[in-house]
Amino acid sequence: MNSMNDTVAGPASGRTSRTHRFRGLVGTGLVATLAAMVATTLAAALARAVGVDFEIPDGGEAIPLGGFAVVTGFFSVVGVVIAAALLRWSARPAERFAWTAVALTVISLIPPLIAGADAATTTALLGLHLVPAAVMIPTLTRSLRSRTE
Repeated sequence: MNSMNDTVAGPASGRTSRTHRFRGLVGTGLVATLAAMVATTLAAALARAVGVDFEIPDGGEAIPLGGFAVVTGFFSVVGVVIAAALLRWSARPAERFAWTAVALTVISLIPPLIAGADAATTTALLGLHLVPAAVMIPTLTRSLRSRTE
């Protein structure tokens, strides 16, 4: 124990490990958020290029491409916050996150169905809800699993 390399693990070492797990999860989540934003915006641009107008009857205006990126980014960050909370307070964060995220994704499909838009817009909006879910849910679930094993 005379060497400078001999250390005794104390309470602070657990805190450092927990901080590292959160930072890793948040970093992974933010990269996935950017990927989801890009994928959703590209899918919306593709849909617009083939004739989907994204016009919602209540407002009478078309949803701009930038709006898809902003909304995707916001709700993806909400997903990262939920994942971080589950990492902190759940005994099984990956499983709880997957079930919660899938349930919230299903709930998010309701507004496009009741908005009163034409069939092409409704179908495209449903698909555009699934694109970020397909990026975020597996990425965060995998990241939670790797941090709890």
